[in-house]
Amino acid sequence: MILTPLHLCLILSSALFCIGLIGALTRSNAILVLLGIELMLNAANINFIAFWRYGPNPEAGTGVLFVVFAIGVAAAEAAVGLALVIAIYRHQRSIRLQDARLLKG
Repeated sequence: MILTPLHLCLILSSALFCIGLIGALTRSNAILVLLGIELMLNAANINFIAFWRYGPNPEAGTGVLFVVFAIGVAAAEAAVGLALVIAIYRHQRSIRLQDARLLKG
């Protein structure tokens, strides 16, 4: 089996996505869950760039455009997520996700 650069990028992206998924599903700390989600978004960005670069028309900047929008979404997600974590911490003095379910009204 011959590994092309596209295959190597996809293997890297899959590994990064799996690490992020495991981190997001197994951690009880809200900040570590946000880090896992960020790893999964970065894996998607690697896929966008790989398919753009090794696609039929790499001169068009579609892959880069998708990545720029994905980075903007990731920045907004991080800001909102951290704001929620700070609000939960101020209320309960803990950032464990098991304690956050007690905020139901």
